Amino acid sequence: MSDFAFLGWDVGGAHLKRAAFDESGRLRAVGMAPCALWRGMDQLDAALAALDPLPHRPSAVTMTGELVDLWPDRPTGVTALAAALGARLGPGCRIYAGPDGLVPASAASAHVEGIASANWHATAAALATELPCGVLVDIGSTTTDLIPFSGGAVAARGFSDAERLASSELVYGGVARTPVMALSPALPFAGGFVPLMAEHFATTADIYRLTGDLPEHGDLHPAADGGPKTLDASARRLLRMVGRDLGPATLEQARQLAAYAAAVQLHMLHGALACVLSGATLPMDALIVGAGIGRFLAARLAARVGRPYLDVGTVFTDDPALAARAADCAPAVAVARLAFARLAFAGAPSHPRPSFATPSPA
Repeated sequence: MSDFAFLGWDVGGAHLKRAAFDESGRLRAVGMAPCALWRGMDQLDAALAALDPLPHRPSAVTMTGELVDLWPDRPTGVTALAAALGARLGPGCRIYAGPDGLVPASAASAHVEGIASANWHATAAALATELPCGVLVDIGSTTTDLIPFSGGAVAARGFSDAERLASSELVYGGVARTPVMALSPALPFAGGFVPLMAEHFATTADIYRLTGDLPEHGDLHPAADGGPKTLDASARRLLRMVGRDLGPATLEQARQLAAYAAAVQLHMLHGALACVLSGATLPMDALIVGAGIGRFLAARLAARVGRPYLDVGTVFTDDPALAARAADCAPAVAVARLAFARLAFAGAPSHPRPSFATPSPA
């Protein structure tokens, strides 16, 4: 840890992600911890302790955690999180505020609109400095971001969550925490389409565990019933959605149910990507750049739309041992890369330990 010179953080409502870099700007470590922020700020403290905050290191932070219902509105959440992070990460903590650049934690209340849920912007902005054009498809545990970039800039039509929902650049669906009932009103079973029970019996983690796609570290929160995370347990939870029990119904039937549910989600994301592409001015060979624990779906989307696919991890690091984790935690890696690049551009020496003391323009 002595060679960790600065850190990038992505503070979500369900996970905390950290990327650590050396003095030259090379990625050295990436980590993720569960952070059920809706339960209280003690969850943030526990996640920080698990990842080692290293408060004497400069930190660049992006967030989505202000959305949780711990707070009555986003401005309150942004201000509270920024204050907590400033206190815990130390005076070198700076918050990513989208077009406003990096701002001190103490100034967060004046940049709420730029800070709130801007982690997608950090990733797309970092990609725009490395690639000529493309669409970032970041599929996480809960949401999917579909963000075009071109000519060195983010080309999104929306910025706020409300705007991005309306433009299909934000889809509330991921590969772990999304309730199965959010995918479709009915699924095929035993020769007919069965209406799904409107209960939180199963999640997409159960679907992708049964299909074999879920990464081993991709499901860090308790299952819908608090039970084990095995094939049989996932089958039992998913079958409950159609009023069946594992036993009379078989594991193979549960796998078929999961396969169809996965196809439904891929179709939903295909529709969102088609909408985004229809509103973007991109060449036909523009890349689909996959990020997040669900990027296996991004690769399938690229094949569907006939575009080349690139894993973001190969852009953010040349270390094969870190590429997968860098893609899992792309916003944490991206925000630190942006901070380092902007400070170096402003005249900072290329190798000394960076200081994030002065906000930089976007």
